[in-house]
Amino acid sequence: MIVALDGQLAVGTATGIGVYQRDLAAALHDAGTDVRVLRAPWLDPWRFDRRVLWDQALLPLAAARSGADILHASAGTMPLVRTLPTVVTVHDLAWHRVQEHTRGYARAYFGTLQARAYRNAAAIVCDSHFSASEYRELIDENATIDVVYPGVDERFAGIVRTPDDSPFALVVGTVEARKNLLVLIEALAAIPKLRIVSVGPPTPYADGIRKLAAELRVADRLELRGYITQPELDDLFARATCALVPSRYEGFGYALAEAMCAGVPAIAAGTSSLIEVAADKTPLLDPDDGSAWTHAIRALLDHREEAERTAAAHRPTSQARFAWPTAARAMNDIYRRIHR
Repeated sequence: MIVALDGQLAVGTATGIGVYQRDLAAALHDAGTDVRVLRAPWLDPWRFDRRVLWDQALLPLAAARSGADILHASAGTMPLVRTLPTVVTVHDLAWHRVQEHTRGYARAYFGTLQARAYRNAAAIVCDSHFSASEYRELIDENATIDVVYPGVDERFAGIVRTPDDSPFALVVGTVEARKNLLVLIEALAAIPKLRIVSVGPPTPYADGIRKLAAELRVADRLELRGYITQPELDDLFARATCALVPSRYEGFGYALAEAMCAGVPAIAAGTSSLIEVAADKTPLLDPDDGSAWTHAIRALLDHREEAERTAAAHRPTSQARFAWPTAARAMNDIYRRIHR
């Protein structure tokens, strides 16, 4: 059995789905799967027109030429015309819930059109039970869905915690509206000894972040670093006082899972899949309750050693829950079921 895996979003600087594609390919290879990763390094995956070109023309053509028995459309989008039985990973239903501010053609493609395409998939995989329930509510109440938690890169298990004396909170993810960074800027104004370091690609939402930070006179304690290298990110996970995840909507929540696997004390929004990922191991707050975030962050800073001990105690459990070998075994079971 040969599996063709869409790896296009891992081209260049990968964000969440690209990391998923890259690490899933490696885990499948380690598990002995004959996996053919499909990508066009010359094609910019972040331009809408080129993304559609890849999804609907180049990907099915590459799959047909790969000699594979199955295509895994791992980016959350799948071809309308398929040359192979296709497994699709539906990472989230954000395009149906929280992307009203985006362009209409993008909502039509990633939302409406893909919802129709999913109905022709040989198997549907979701990253969380939350996303599976969203799929059944928004697309097909009778759908059969496999839930497979993504793994977290095992390098996070090797991070040695050396928190800085000067406290800072790490926020990881695209700087966009649903990630809800504004609520943390409000909290920053009330906690003078704290800095926030945000890493991830910016969107126009970042302009609003900078404006509010300037108005509240906390711009000198806010860093929007954009893309950074893997060693730089690992260094921040090692040194951060805490990780903050105030997102309103996540299909999985890599930022929280990675923090838990790295042993970083975390606070997250009590929304969407974050509740599932936290599994009672992380405080959860209303994403828009600024006073609750301020109080929780202050409490963590006042009891840093206790927060470190608690995060360290939960770390092995998180590493076991989000292990790539486990995810690869589950995916292989799905592939074999389809192949039979």
